[in-house]
Amino acid sequence: MPNKLTLAAAALTTLLPLAATAEGFSKVTNKSEFVSLISGKTLKRIGIRLEVAATGAIIGRGLGRDVQGAWRWDNGYFCRDLFWGKRDLGFNCQQVEVSGSVIRFTSDKGAGQYADLRME
Repeated sequence: MPNKLTLAAAALTTLLPLAATAEGFSKVTNKSEFVSLISGKTLKRIGIRLEVAATGAIIGRGLGRDVQGAWRWDNGYFCRDLFWGKRDLGFNCQQVEVSGSVIRFTSDKGAGQYADLRME
């Protein structure tokens, strides 16, 4: 049985990455659309609270550890470098989709795992 650290690291590997695009989600195609979605919002998932700033910073907490990083928009993808505590989760470009107040980040330019976060 996996320990809490293993589960936490797996949960954070998306942004902090389940598989194909579900119905009801619309792809976010440009930076200005993305920024308008996340501006002034906190992104939440069980045990995770993140602020993704228009300036390119990512800060927050994930399962009891600080999360920090940086992002940029590149050819239709949210590309980020992320640290969870002292653990480097690395660089990854992710497809972004939205459905209502839920934003989905899918790793590996939409080919990998996804994480859904509530925008509040």
